[in-house]
Amino acid sequence: MNRPLVGALATAVLGATALVGAAGTASAVTTPDAADRGAARTAVAPPLQPAQAAPAMAKAKAVNFAGTVALSNCSGSIVRMPTSTDNDPALVMSNGHCLESGMPDPGEVVVDQPSSRSFTVLSASAGNLGTVRATKVAYATMTDTDVSFYELSSTYAQIRQRYGIKALDIATTHPAKGAAITVVSGYWKKTYSCNIDGFVPQLKEGGYVMKDSVRYTPACKTIGGTSGSPVIDTASGKVAAINNTGNESGGRCTMNNPCEVDENGKVTVRKGINYAQQIHTIPKCFGTGNKLDLGRAGCVLPKP
Repeated sequence: MNRPLVGALATAVLGATALVGAAGTASAVTTPDAADRGAARTAVAPPLQPAQAAPAMAKAKAVNFAGTVALSNCSGSIVRMPTSTDNDPALVMSNGHCLESGMPDPGEVVVDQPSSRSFTVLSASAGNLGTVRATKVAYATMTDTDVSFYELSSTYAQIRQRYGIKALDIATTHPAKGAAITVVSGYWKKTYSCNIDGFVPQLKEGGYVMKDSVRYTPACKTIGGTSGSPVIDTASGKVAAINNTGNESGGRCTMNNPCEVDENGKVTVRKGINYAQQIHTIPKCFGTGNKLDLGRAGCVLPKP
């Protein structure tokens, strides 16, 4: 994972001081599961070349930090669904592995868990505007994806009135190969620009399996603390995915070294390549008032 900057994994912190707030806990390194060990063969992929990404044809929109937040150990964003209204309680999106209670186990789904976690709201130029606070974790998991949604005590209208910040819109269509993207890290106050290189049927990391993951071209060299960053489609300005992991040292399917598994079970390792999780189907899981409803038509998020 693009690791939370706490606990045993804090050695990756490059001397940075974490923002004040609740801290998550990191899991121990695990080994590939039995199914993974039984994959047909492992291929060590040659480095991806930037030329592999097709240039985006649409005129790019300017991407800045407005709508992003910093967690104590990760990055995140204030997001709204297509059905969200200004008076709905706002939602903050980050990774499941960034939870203050620690990383969910494989197969675990967290729903309606009380939380008072605070988030630092950033201006367009990455200045600290103030904080917003959660009332609960509406949803979180690391099964099939790696995502968490916090419900805030503030509405979208209140946040806009107080800080002049609008929430980011979640895209509702599958991202395109070659699309120009920008990963916006509220923790590091840094952006990473590249393209979508392709999609991975299964991305395995330790005991976790993520489906239809987004693979970046090499220019997006995300690091620990960028976990949970929104991945902005620069043509539409919408959030196309959520940044979450990368293969750091060339390991095979271990924590911090995810591997790709294709439809035929072939395992490919791409050292130094980073990944995100798609989110375009998630709006189907939220109804009126931004309330989670896992039983809605088209909702494919794992259930408890």
